[in-house]
Amino acid sequence: MNFPERFSNLPAYAFPRLRALLDHHAPGGDVVHMTIGEPKHDFPPWVTDVIVENAAGFQKYPPNEGSDALRGAIADWIDRRYGVRMDPETNIMALNGTREGLYNAAMALCPEQKNGQQPIVLCPNPFYQVYMVASISVGAQPYFVPATAATGHLPDYAGLPEDVLNRTAVAYICSPANPQGAVASRDYWAELIRLAERYDFRIFADECYSEIYRDAPPTGILTVARELGADPERITLFNSLSKRSNLAGLRSGLIAGGPESIKRVKQLRAYAGAPLPLPLQAAAARVWADETHVQENRALYQEKYAIADQVFAGVQGYMPPEAGFFLWLPVEDGEQAALKLWRETGVRVLPGAYLSQGDPGQNPGKGFIRVALVAPKTQMQRGLITLRDCIYS
Repeated sequence: MNFPERFSNLPAYAFPRLRALLDHHAPGGDVVHMTIGEPKHDFPPWVTDVIVENAAGFQKYPPNEGSDALRGAIADWIDRRYGVRMDPETNIMALNGTREGLYNAAMALCPEQKNGQQPIVLCPNPFYQVYMVASISVGAQPYFVPATAATGHLPDYAGLPEDVLNRTAVAYICSPANPQGAVASRDYWAELIRLAERYDFRIFADECYSEIYRDAPPTGILTVARELGADPERITLFNSLSKRSNLAGLRSGLIAGGPESIKRVKQLRAYAGAPLPLPLQAAAARVWADETHVQENRALYQEKYAIADQVFAGVQGYMPPEAGFFLWLPVEDGEQAALKLWRETGVRVLPGAYLSQGDPGQNPGKGFIRVALVAPKTQMQRGLITLRDCIYS
């Protein structure tokens, strides 16, 4: 039996790698999970009621692009959040989680060639792993651009060689960044949009952490694109309720962009997608329309930022995140630090190299661990203090 080779060189995904590293060792104390970005704050209590009220919808096939109510609620949220009015019919599609959209957008929109050559898909490094797999799936070359302290923890796409930019078809960008928590400024977005216009590539903007921040809401790419009068087909936005509303399991995401782009993604979705069941769409529409619970959730994370800043105040190289709910902590070796923590304390974190690409000496995540601030506040504080005392004392 023959198997395709296109994915043969993929490393194991981050969490199977973590299990292989840690699980044959006993934890050194009560287990504290700080690896996965799965929010543990309460979601709005009325979500269950909405699902029950609309339970008859489980008997129906849901619309491919999302219900009118859901797309309308998403359009209203984009208008409130970014000051950009988009047509729910032509500019927006509901997703079964943003990972689906981040993958399928490349399938639907990345060309087979760019200037007569294999296309390049730019990815920040470290990065959300679906960016790489989507690139490989469409026969493009994923091109990993370091996002380090030297570049403000965002990729310096403008500094790439001309021959790379001439082959670039798509650039993925995550702001606020996972895992570093860096936020793209208006100037960063403007420079990236102008670069995309000059070299004729698309921007896939992953803004899934946009509603968790310290003070001011992060600037979104749609706001800057409107100010610049950019081609709406050049920019595709992704967001979801997973982090904003603590509803990772609801799988309500969005993709928004130019009408031709969304048309092509919808067409692919009709053949190969799995839209949300109607009762879940009804709940999602209600959640997108409500901001009270989002403000309450953000306040909880702001308390956690303050705790983290206090715990790591004396740690050299500690970088307070601007947004999101991860700490990107400097260590000598991420794998060794994660193993030491687990064996000596029971605190479980993710080695940064599992989120990056590159040889050991050139992997920008090797000297970091990612720590998720999603556990209840008291448990999180205990985990951070334990981590500090184990790794930095």
